[in-house]
Amino acid sequence: MLLDILQILLFTAMVGTSFYIGFRKFKEIYDNIMMGKPEHINSSFGFRLKSMLLIALGQKKMFKLTFAAMLHMVIYVSFVITQIELVEIFIDGFTAGHRRIFHLSEGTFFQPIYVFAISFIEFLTLLTLFVTIVFILRRTTFKIDRFKKPEMKGFPAKDALLILTFELTLITCIFLMNGADSAIHLKEHGEGYGFLIGDIIGKMLIGLPIGVLEFLEKIGWYGHLSMVLGFLLYLPYSKHLHIMLAFPNTYFTRPEPKGEIMNMPAIQHEVQSMFDPSFVVPATDGEIKFGAKDVYDLSWKSLLDAYTCTECGRCTAACPANITGKKLSPRKIMMDTRDRMEDIAKGKKEHGPDFIDNKTLLGDYITGEELRACTTCNACVEECPVSISPLSIIVELRRNLIMEESDSPAEWNNVFANLENNQAPWQFSPSDRLNWTNEL
Repeated sequence: MLLDILQILLFTAMVGTSFYIGFRKFKEIYDNIMMGKPEHINSSFGFRLKSMLLIALGQKKMFKLTFAAMLHMVIYVSFVITQIELVEIFIDGFTAGHRRIFHLSEGTFFQPIYVFAISFIEFLTLLTLFVTIVFILRRTTFKIDRFKKPEMKGFPAKDALLILTFELTLITCIFLMNGADSAIHLKEHGEGYGFLIGDIIGKMLIGLPIGVLEFLEKIGWYGHLSMVLGFLLYLPYSKHLHIMLAFPNTYFTRPEPKGEIMNMPAIQHEVQSMFDPSFVVPATDGEIKFGAKDVYDLSWKSLLDAYTCTECGRCTAACPANITGKKLSPRKIMMDTRDRMEDIAKGKKEHGPDFIDNKTLLGDYITGEELRACTTCNACVEECPVSISPLSIIVELRRNLIMEESDSPAEWNNVFANLENNQAPWQFSPSDRLNWTNEL
């Protein structure tokens, strides 16, 4: 009885502490995203739901690279389905029981369903083992260019391998738990549970003493739990946060065509007043700013994009500027934006809410050279598997660079002057625009 109480207390402490720490970090991420300016996503509920189901749940855009998509789908489906067994672990943990669901279903219509569910989980887990090994080889052995870019050095490279190590450890714990438990059941009842792989492992372990098998089963059980809770705590610091944020990010997909760049309200209102004398320019609070210099000037949707980034590099691999050797990497733009938010949050946590570090996203994290390399072709937006738009951030930063800091190449300034004076990029009068037709 005392042992059961201690097990319940230990389990509750592990789960409660993990959820509390995890909640605080997720709350911090939410607050960071809310640093951004308001943005109204003008789309219907049907459009949003369809985007989320097709892109986040159905992973539609992943299948532009079929082989990688199939591997990712195995991991994804396994991650979702294996939570069924986790439900039983939580029930057993809070009640100091052992396979409560199995014993409730034993001798009933539901027993074969339970056995099939666990067997299917084991089958998916075995597939995940092979896929995880392939993913490790893709990161360490196969020379895939998008995994070797400068922004992937250091923590980003270690992050991917650390998560894959988590996977291998979790898989080991699942098979150890089910295998040792099946061996115990085989010793006590003359037969296993009927699990697809657990019973095979159980027959291999049946020669061990009951005490050893119980110890191995507990190692697997607590190892499984520890990996899940550890993953929960690590998730907010990792690129794998997209597991959760892909759903809200695709739900709030912008409905406008990818080639459409949003107007700046201040300029749009000024032009409207020029064409329509009756138009009244709306009043503004404070100074008008053009574009974005820091994360506070970006919209919350752009900041959500940054946290949702999977660091897969498909955007950078498709970027014509990056392909031709320029410094622009759309993936780095998203990573830098996320790092800036994290640095601000860290500074405020250490020095108080009024802390200012005299840094900005534009200049200290992202350079003008990177921004000027962008052709606004939308290749990065098209390639992203979770509907992120690096271009939205690039355009806003570049607007600030040009309109607030007057930092643009001489060739660009000539184009701007011609647009202002001649309403075209070329240096001739609008009245001469149709002269070429005289020779027809």
